[in-house]
Amino acid sequence: MVNSLSSTLLTTFLVLSLFHLSSFHNNLAAKHIHHSYSSANLHHHHHHIPTPYKTTKANTTISNPRLQQAYIALQAWKRVIFYDPNNFTSDWVGESVCNYTGVFCSNLPNATKPTITVAGIDLNSANIAGLLPPELGLLSDLALIHLNSNRFCGLVPQTLSNLSLLFELDLSNNRLVGPFPTVVLSLPSLQYLDLRYNEFEGPLPPQLFSKSFDAIFLNNNGFTSSIPPNLGKSSATVIVFANNNFGGCLPPSISNFADTLEELVLINTNLSGCVPPEVGFLYKLKLLDLSSNRLEGPIPYSISGLAHLEQLNVAHNYMSGNVPEGVCILPNLVNFTYSYNFFCEEEGVCRNLTSKGVVFDDRRNCLPEKPLQRTKEQCDPVVEHPVDCYHYPCGGAPVAQAPAPIHA
Repeated sequence: MVNSLSSTLLTTFLVLSLFHLSSFHNNLAAKHIHHSYSSANLHHHHHHIPTPYKTTKANTTISNPRLQQAYIALQAWKRVIFYDPNNFTSDWVGESVCNYTGVFCSNLPNATKPTITVAGIDLNSANIAGLLPPELGLLSDLALIHLNSNRFCGLVPQTLSNLSLLFELDLSNNRLVGPFPTVVLSLPSLQYLDLRYNEFEGPLPPQLFSKSFDAIFLNNNGFTSSIPPNLGKSSATVIVFANNNFGGCLPPSISNFADTLEELVLINTNLSGCVPPEVGFLYKLKLLDLSSNRLEGPIPYSISGLAHLEQLNVAHNYMSGNVPEGVCILPNLVNFTYSYNFFCEEEGVCRNLTSKGVVFDDRRNCLPEKPLQRTKEQCDPVVEHPVDCYHYPCGGAPVAQAPAPIHA
């Protein structure tokens, strides 16, 4: 059985996706902005756009070669599903694949005559355990795959490279393993990539940062190595890499995302060094979360130019210096968290953000006459040795004498 809301949203989206992938190139509305998140549970939204077109749930015969391929693929998949507590796949029997639960059909875009094909798979929250077989590559007309919140394990098959129309891939909340699945980089139509909450590991390929993805969710995996120093141009509006072990610095080339990036979430990724002033070039940014890292030095004054910024979180780092008034008077700022650092002064209105209606947290810093601050013994080693971000942007003054950030 399929959750009715999920089914309705998927039906709306996949037909739009197929229509978008035809020559009409409809404008995508409804960006991934204002989604709620925390370091433990990051949520996202898919595109929801009304459309007059409907998907097909009808009796079909094996005479359609595309549906024949789909039948072979889905039966192969069913054979490697070894746990299906909600019986999602119990009706995956017979040739009428468009009537299978979680399988959605539509007319193939740009076909010379009406041709029904499998356009979407939605098994979200089914709690299914199994593998992703190579036969999934036979579903070459898929516009979207939603497998969120299951127990699929093993590797992502390389045969997904056949899915040239795939627009949205959500494999989140599973038990998939191995290195970053580079097959996704070969998908020419992919816009939305969600691999969060799996067991992927190893470095990220530099090519990821030059793809035309709209949203990239990689949080809560075991990815390592640093973010590539020379990021290419990207059209991403949302990047969430939280809870991995990248290390290294946030490179100045982050400015290459300026024309599109609206949300950047790098919570607990072991980043070090200074926050580059080039972050201030991200003029569309609404959400910036760099909390729970090993960042040093001051808040770049360039952030004062981010007129659209609504949420800024730099808590649980080694940052120091003044909290600049230019940040505190940003016109759209609603939440500013800079607790558990070593800031020694709040400029101007920063001393009373409540008067501006801004929710803030300045605990556990070195702010004189403010409650709940660090001790003098904790503050002195950092305050007396300011970080020189100009000469040492990727690792300024040593922080060995400072207490480790408290992630609680």
